[in-house]
Amino acid sequence: MKKRSAPELAMGVRNMASLKACKDNTDAVYFSLDRLSLRSRAQDITTDNLVDFVESVHEYGIKAYLAVNSVIYPDDLQELNEVMETAASAEVDAVIVWDPAAIMKAAANDLEIHISTQANVSNQETVNFYESMGASRVVLARELSLDQIKYIRENTDLELEAFVHGAMCQAVSGRCYLSAYLLGKSGNCGECSQPCRWEWSLHSDSGEKVDIEGKYLISAKDLCMIEHIPALLEAGIDSFKVEGRLRNPGYTSTVSRCYRKAIDDYFNGTYKPESAALLKKEMELEYNRGFSTGFYFGYPGPEGLACNHDMNASPVKREAVGIVTNFYPKNNAASVKLLEQGLRTGDQIIIEGKTTYVEQEVLSLMVEGEKVSSAEKGMETGLAVVDRVRKNDRVFRIEKDIHWK
Repeated sequence: MKKRSAPELAMGVRNMASLKACKDNTDAVYFSLDRLSLRSRAQDITTDNLVDFVESVHEYGIKAYLAVNSVIYPDDLQELNEVMETAASAEVDAVIVWDPAAIMKAAANDLEIHISTQANVSNQETVNFYESMGASRVVLARELSLDQIKYIRENTDLELEAFVHGAMCQAVSGRCYLSAYLLGKSGNCGECSQPCRWEWSLHSDSGEKVDIEGKYLISAKDLCMIEHIPALLEAGIDSFKVEGRLRNPGYTSTVSRCYRKAIDDYFNGTYKPESAALLKKEMELEYNRGFSTGFYFGYPGPEGLACNHDMNASPVKREAVGIVTNFYPKNNAASVKLLEQGLRTGDQIIIEGKTTYVEQEVLSLMVEGEKVSSAEKGMETGLAVVDRVRKNDRVFRIEKDIHWK
């Protein structure tokens, strides 16, 4: 088997915390602003702090790609100008776009152009068209098979990027109107409320409820291709893309580490199916909806749907505990208001904020100056921490389903 050069690993991130979580394993990160993207709920990166964020990305030796991939309406054009000018000032390595107006504005600001999967690029002639428009890379449609990608690769020289892991939309290239129709919140403008993940029932024409297996009838499983790294490389994919701009930093850390190891193992000659399966098992501990191979090996059937799970199939759950009210660096301690539930020594917790991500065991608790083994909901407790935390960071307890294998 002829080996190709190592692909780029591009991780989706939402803030500094998730950037730090994957910085040692990824080659590039892509992210959104609080506007003009399909992940506008990720609001930690704005035009005000974009320059600083990109500077941090570059200090880690990573490339920075800004997604500007929402529908652009007439009223958005001025804002589009401002976003592209800010992106140029921040020296992002590329913008991910598909709307012709966004392509033209990017070119006018001398920005490198990557065509978003929203463009549903499904053949080599469309790839070549976007190259003629100035694009240096195309993110291929998620509905392509490996054989189709390989054929496109053989008929174009442009860089090809493809999603290898993360959430899948039930609509073609994410062009979904269900959220807009039901709730007035357009997924194509970054406001998707994910009704496809709801519990649904099926009724016959006569109005009788149809008894079928499962309740979540249109919820697609997450994509996971870690067991098929050699096939992805043989198809000629230049960049492996991981969806997850709204996932927590723990997800970003684990998934980036697992894919980095799988890629490195392949090029070290140590990649084995059984080791890839173990890496997949690790990723099952993070937020997921179950895993499938999407369209890579043909059109997915019922096995591609997460009919029996709601939003998270992982056996590991994050339970909200409270909020950090103060941090005392000299004592390596934080004050935590227990808003949702109590804490006890031995608990596994995560402390998370816009720039914070700490995983640790509860080793010491203090209440009103006294050392205690547990603190109840409503109390303010002193918590020994292993790293710096910040006011308003959230504290979560990690619980694992004891029946999971």
